[in-house]
Amino acid sequence: MKVYDGENKVLGRLATLVVKDLLEGEDVRVVNAEKVFIVGDKDNILAKYRQNRERGKQRKGPFYPRRPERIFKRTVRGMLPYQQPRGRKAFKRLRAYIGVPKEFEESEIVVPDVKSATGKKGVTLAEVSSYLGAKF
Repeated sequence: MKVYDGENKVLGRLATLVVKDLLEGEDVRVVNAEKVFIVGDKDNILAKYRQNRERGKQRKGPFYPRRPERIFKRTVRGMLPYQQPRGRKAFKRLRAYIGVPKEFEESEIVVPDVKSATGKKGVTLAEVSSYLGAKF
C-alpha cells in the first residue's frame, strides 16, 4: 500500500501517478487531498467547476462532488478505464483523505516526485470546494 502526500502538488500530475499504481494492482491512499493545487487562472477554474456542478438535472445527474477528496477521486476516475471491470476494481483500491488520519501518522508517507505548485498561480481543492458550498 502506498500513501501519497498531496500537499502543494499539481492535481493532474499527482493523479497520473495514482492511476499508474492503481492499474498495477496497488492500494493507494492520498492524504492532504484538500491541499492539492490546480494550476491556472483562478476565475476560469472556479467557473469550470461551477459549470460541472450545475450540469444536468437535480435527480438525474451527472452528479459532481463538492468535497475536495471526492473531487480528487473523480479526477482519478476520469483517467481510469472506469467502464471496464479492470478500471472499476482499480478505482475501489483508492482512498483519499482530508488531512492526515491517525492511522497514517506513523506510517511512511511518500512525497511524490511530481512538480510542486510553489510560485504558480491557481487554486487549491479546498478553495474550489468552499466555492461550491462544501462544509468540511
